[in-house]
Amino acid sequence: GRKVLWRFQPTPPLPTYVACVCAGPWHVVRDRHRHVELGLYCRRSLAEFLDPEELFEVTRQGFDFFEGAFGVPYPFGDKYDQVFVPESNTGAMENAACVTFNDVYIFRSRVTDAARERRAETILHELAHMWFGDLVTMRWWNDLWLNESFASYMAVLAQAEATRWKEAWTTFADTEKTWAYRQDQLPTTHPIVADIPDVESIHLNFDGITYAKGASVLKQLVHWVGRDRFLEGMHRYHERHRFGNATLDDFLAVLEEVSGRDLQQWSKQWLETAGVNTLRPDLRTERRGGRETIASLAVVQEAPEEWPTLRSHRLAVGLYDSHDGNLRLRRRVELDVEGARTEVEELAGEAVPDLLLLNDGDLTYARVRLDERSLATVVERLGDLEDSLARTLCWTACWDMVRNAELPAREYLRLVLNNAGREPKVGTVQSLLTQAASAVHLYGDPANREAGARTLARACREALERAEPGSDHQLAWARAFVSNARTEEDLALVRDLLEGRASFEGLVVDTELRWHIVRSLAAAGAAGEELVAAEQERDPTDRGARHAAAARAARPTPEAKAEAWRLVVEEAGQPLAMTEAIMGGFQQFDQEELLRPYVERYFQALPAIWERRELPEALSIVGGLYPHLVVEERTVRLTEDYLARPDLPAPVRRLLLEGQDGVERALRARARDAAAR
Repeated sequence: GRKVLWRFQPTPPLPTYVACVCAGPWHVVRDRHRHVELGLYCRRSLAEFLDPEELFEVTRQGFDFFEGAFGVPYPFGDKYDQVFVPESNTGAMENAACVTFNDVYIFRSRVTDAARERRAETILHELAHMWFGDLVTMRWWNDLWLNESFASYMAVLAQAEATRWKEAWTTFADTEKTWAYRQDQLPTTHPIVADIPDVESIHLNFDGITYAKGASVLKQLVHWVGRDRFLEGMHRYHERHRFGNATLDDFLAVLEEVSGRDLQQWSKQWLETAGVNTLRPDLRTERRGGRETIASLAVVQEAPEEWPTLRSHRLAVGLYDSHDGNLRLRRRVELDVEGARTEVEELAGEAVPDLLLLNDGDLTYARVRLDERSLATVVERLGDLEDSLARTLCWTACWDMVRNAELPAREYLRLVLNNAGREPKVGTVQSLLTQAASAVHLYGDPANREAGARTLARACREALERAEPGSDHQLAWARAFVSNARTEEDLALVRDLLEGRASFEGLVVDTELRWHIVRSLAAAGAAGEELVAAEQERDPTDRGARHAAAARAARPTPEAKAEAWRLVVEEAGQPLAMTEAIMGGFQQFDQEELLRPYVERYFQALPAIWERRELPEALSIVGGLYPHLVVEERTVRLTEDYLARPDLPAPVRRLLLEGQDGVERALRARARDAAAR
């Protein structure tokens, strides 16, 4: 027939896991960067949405930055292809000279610049792997962290210095580090250098420790040894081990050569132990000369009981004061923190600031806490803080306090509503609004839920009305308002937006926003099958089918939940992307009564799910169906009972422990919020 034989030039030695074949009726766009031919591939049905100008621009910037930083030319000849594939189980994969991306990175509708920034980070992450991972490959999966965290660190560095996203380190603190802090507080946390006894265990270590904590620790290491020396070490590393395997010891050896530092103790503290330290200010004040001054200040370091390591930190302490309506840095001191208590003698006698910020500049990896005066300043006036990274550190600290039952959820809601409207980084605004909803529905006192939800929806609607027409912030507030609409009046406005009877200047209700509206209306009980089916007819694509399935599963009826459960648990064979969409719709805030019967059914279904499904699907279902929104002691008890089984597979055990921790955390946070009434 029409068979074709393709012949390729011999390649250099390749790791076995980075070879791939991508076949299909692709839409192709080509360009060149010096001697390298660049290719972009996607399905023909997505061709109109492909934005090659931005994708090629980021790729070129990455090539120039990495070749300069490593001092090693691109190692895979004269071609570099980026292929956007449907229903990929991962966001992207660093196949040599042929990187594959999940094609959700092709935006069919308008997105905020935060989504473009995250896509650029992924592009640069995979390009960095051409050197670290493909040119030099770690010998075994216990060093997976170094492969991934190095690519994450270098991607953000390239973004900050070679692209238009100059505040990439702020985004890193807001996304990657918060992911790491959450993961590191779970009972299943592990050292960065993990023990990987077999290939099956690999799947559980593509987590926040491997990627985000590892990258955070590398950032800290670069600060310690010096950036120029670090990059010189990377040049030696790639030249010495090119087209071969290496280990963590090989990596540390070149850094010791160029820096003259002994990194073995650093490795023991940061790579071979788990858990995150907490840093608190011990601030004592006195009146002197008619003003309140710092009598003494110490940084108190704590470690979790399970992982009692007190680490050495290089960090800064910033003092911020009010000035012309803004909060600005008055003084910053950098010091080494070791052991349980470190005095900050340089700041004795300074006027007490409005905000005292530990880890100013985000130099170390640690949770920080605020003193009472600083916390009050943050709740009322965080939007006045000029420095974006300092703001993010405060946002992160407060959210971590909510999750650890140290700050009432209602206070966090007040913090967000007081200040999110003045936050210029739209990605941060999106994170804050998502967390505010969780504060109301998951971590807040259920007795305050209805009032909190109304308050949040009203604030989102008012911000939407004030937002600059056509701006990213307008889109972020619109999506948040749609998500949080509960009253008849708000739901009527949302329905009118969908059907064109209402509008906001500059806001385009395009395909993805329409689906967001349909799903939100469905979850609120304000949309039935007719609306979902009509929208699916407007969007007869695979993404449209997944959106429709999620909307159907989100409806607050016993029939909708039963059908979603049947599709996921009893009907094998559908694409994993569809299964995950249905699970995403199945569990919704404010639907505990409907979800409660499925708690026991979940545990009854686990053996068959694990035994009969392929590993990626089994892992996804075990984690995705855990009843994390049924925040009750019964959920904890049933989990405990199942964990007591002697033959429980290790991956299932880990996912159950993490789910149980989430429910217990929510119970504690709700009790803290109730006590604040």
